[in-house]
Order: sequence, then structure tokens, then C-alpha cells
Amino acid sequence: MLTYDLEQRGKLARYDYLYRCIKEDILSGRLEKGEKLPSKRALAAHLHIGVVTVENAYAQLEAEGYLYAREKRGYFVCPVGIRQSGAEPPRSVERREERKWLLDLVGSGGGTEGFPFSVWARLTRQVLAQKGKELLRAVPHNGIPELRQAISQHLYRCRGISADPEQVVVGAGTEYLYNLLVQLLGRERIYGVEDPGYAKAERVYALNGARCVFLPVDSRGVSPELLEESGCQVLHVSPNHQFPTGAVTPIARRQEMLRWAEGGEGRYIIEDDYDSEFRFTGRQIPALQTIDSGDRVIYVNTFSRTLAPSLRVSYLVLPRHLLEAYRERLGFYASTVPAIEQHTLARFLEEGYFERHLNRMRVFYRERRNQVIAAIQGSSLAGRCRVLGAEAGLHFLLELDTPLEDRVLTCRGERAGVRLSFLTQYQCRPGSAGEHTLVISYPGLDPAGMREGLEVLAKLLDP
Repeated sequence: MLTYDLEQRGKLARYDYLYRCIKEDILSGRLEKGEKLPSKRALAAHLHIGVVTVENAYAQLEAEGYLYAREKRGYFVCPVGIRQSGAEPPRSVERREERKWLLDLVGSGGGTEGFPFSVWARLTRQVLAQKGKELLRAVPHNGIPELRQAISQHLYRCRGISADPEQVVVGAGTEYLYNLLVQLLGRERIYGVEDPGYAKAERVYALNGARCVFLPVDSRGVSPELLEESGCQVLHVSPNHQFPTGAVTPIARRQEMLRWAEGGEGRYIIEDDYDSEFRFTGRQIPALQTIDSGDRVIYVNTFSRTLAPSLRVSYLVLPRHLLEAYRERLGFYASTVPAIEQHTLARFLEEGYFERHLNRMRVFYRERRNQVIAAIQGSSLAGRCRVLGAEAGLHFLLELDTPLEDRVLTCRGERAGVRLSFLTQYQCRPGSAGEHTLVISYPGLDPAGMREGLEVLAKLLDP
């Protein structure tokens, strides 16, 4: 009689685990061709499971050609190639536990800490009840009209951007939108990216066959002089809070960028406004797109930072003259964001929940940032570090006083249970970022639990 321990199935359904065990026995030769299997009732009684479970497992094995049935005689093993590996029956796969760090300054988070579960659940139920079968139909390639309208209104109220809903394109994450843009603008163009900068943008453009040039970033962002010399035709920048340096591009340099864009055929600026919502000193800095009179700025933003990374809803705003080309070249793509998420997010925006959520999270993150900085200043690191760029965004820089190289500190930290991320890890070319400067993502940090880790970090700085 076949005997399997179904308690070892993990999260697999009983019939699925039984099917896998029997298939493995057939492939390994433990069950020979032509061998008759126990009846469904006999095997169910032996394994203390339902007859339906055995029936479903046998049916799947028959469908895949491992078993054949003879009327009133039962199930028999089909002749199949035997795998000479002596493999064991399948076992449940246990997820490898992530390492627990004494101090993780790379961190994670940004939106998840205050996600409005109750509101989101209520709106989702409303959408399910009111939209019904409409949610099962295909949605427009650029997003449902309600969401594009809600995003358009939000941008006008909060970022000063005047854009019609038809200019808004919704997609599953900014990386997906970068793919669309390189296909729209052309992979034969040269794309300029910030150095140090957000590596995924350059990787997406390069994987699409586009040539990228790296533009050094100083305390005011990308230099217009170097931009002109680079020969690039499409510039990807984050002028309101450059990642990872935190640099803010001043108005004079923004105007020079726009003059560069207007000075050549087919030049565009992709403005990545990834965390503009979180500024803690003064008012929000206006988007570059708001002063673009030549229609050369393509605005990109995401809800991953403000709501949750797993939501995977981002959007871009296209210049009007690119809309026809977009429809002709890319209108065949299916929407990558499920209808229910789009409708729920549209209501979340329309009914004012998003703005209230942002207001709460600004207060929360300001306090979290202050607590993290206070913990650093109250540790043995005080006097050996300097906080930079803490006025905005969900990360800041920490300049360390140490003679050790970044790679040495990274290895030392890993061995001691301290996870570090240096500015040099984001550079595209050696020497484009200064050493001894940590990039600290603070939303997921526990200020009260940092003390021991900070003391360990302070000791790592000594030669």
C-alpha cells in the first residue's frame, strides 16, 4: 500500500501533495509500468483522507499521462522514462528566513508604516459591490478614465501641474513606464542618467538597447554645461530630491535644462518626482514640468512611496504632441494594473483620503526622522558624523569621519550584523561619489532599538 506522510505537505493542498508523491514514485521507478494502484477508497482509508482527494490526484496523473484507467479494474502506471536520480518524494518548500540585522541602515518601508487598511478595505468592498462584472472586463491600455481623472486633479491641486486625463498613463511600477518611454522615444537615442543615481533607470534603458551616458551630480544636480557636452537627447533627472544625494536643482539650473531641451530636435526631460510629497522644511518645491513652456518634460511619479511598494501603481504625464505617437506605437499593450485596484485608488483620491493620508505621514516621518537623528547624535557616533540632506524625502546622508574605505566598512558591518549602504554603491563610474557617506533609509528603523547597533558601528570606524 502506498504510504505518504501528508503532514509534510506544508502549504500544498492534500491532493496536490499526493499527486506529486505518486508522480515522483513513477519517475523514480518505485512504481513500475503496468503496476496497479490501490483503489481510491482503499488508499483514502489507508492515508486517513477523503476519497475526493485521491480521486483528484489520480485524475491529474491520468490527464498528464502517468496513469491510465481500465473500466472496473482501476488505475495502472503508464510506461514513462525513469529518472535515475534516486530523488526523494517532494517536500514542502520552507521559505528561507531573511537575516536579522542588529542594525539595518539600508532598511525598507516608505508607506507601509501607516497604510490605511480600514479605508482601503471599505472602498474595495464598495467597488466590488457597485462595479460587479465590469471589473472582469479589459480596461483601457492607459488606465481607467476615473483614475486618470483623479490623478489629473491631484496633480493640479498638489503639484501645480495642469494636465488633461488623456495625458496620464497608468502602469505597474516606474520600471514598466521606463520601458514604455524608451519604446516611445526610441532606443536609438542617447539617454543621460544621473551619477550617482537610481540604477534601475539606466538598466532598463540599456536592456532596451539604448545607449546611456552618465552625468555627474553636484550639490545642485546635473550641470547644464556637462549636459550639453554629453551629446544626450533624453535626460532622466530627479530635480526635486535627487536620489541618492538629496540635491535640489535651483530654478536657474532648471531653466538652463529646459533651454537645452528646446535647443535640439527630439530632446526630452524625464522628470522622476519619486518622493516629492515628503518635504519637511518650507513648502513643496514646484515640479519642473510646471515651468515647461516648450512641452519637453515627461513627468513620472509613483504611489509606491506614499502608499505601499507592493501596490505597484505608477503614472506618467505625456506632452500633448506625443499622445498620437503613444497611441499608435504602444496602444496595443494591455493595462498592467488590475481594474479593482485602479477603481479603489481612484476613489481614494477623489474622496480626499490620499491627501489626508499624506498629511498624517508627513507628521509621522518627520518625527521618525527626528528620532533617528537624535539616536545617532546620542550615540558614540556623535562628533564623528554629520547629517546631510534631511530636509526632505525618506532618506538622508550621514558623512562619517573614518580613514577606512567604504568596502572595508561594508564587510566589517556585515560580519558584525550592521547593514550599511554607501553613496559610492550608487555611482556608475569610480570617483563620481564621495566616500564615507552612508545613505540611510529611515522609515523602517526603530529609533528605540538602535542604540546597540550604533555603538557597534562607532567601533567599526577605527582602523
